[in-house]
Amino acid sequence: MTKKKHTPAYPAELRERGVRLFRENRVNYSSDSATYKAIAPKLGCSPDSLRAWCQQAERDDGQRAGLTTEERDRIKELERENKELRQTNEILKKASAYFAQAELDRPFRK
Repeated sequence: MTKKKHTPAYPAELRERGVRLFRENRVNYSSDSATYKAIAPKLGCSPDSLRAWCQQAERDDGQRAGLTTEERDRIKELERENKELRQTNEILKKASAYFAQAELDRPFRK
């Protein structure tokens, strides 16, 4: 039972380009919000998407507090592994209970 991997709506190259354009053009606008609104339509994304990409890039560069992309990916991996281990433990508990009950139901030998 494998799930399809989630493919991001925008390729990594587009996100990197958006972050680079934002950083290069930030000084030309009165605010960050105005910069997002000016650049996003050129990339074909929403200003909120561009803002999120820029904030994540700042986290990855250590300029902003929060989890880096690597840390988020590692946490996701550990949560997935934890879920799998819990399912395995549940299966083993049920199997153990089943075989213990079968042992009790067996006729007693002298």
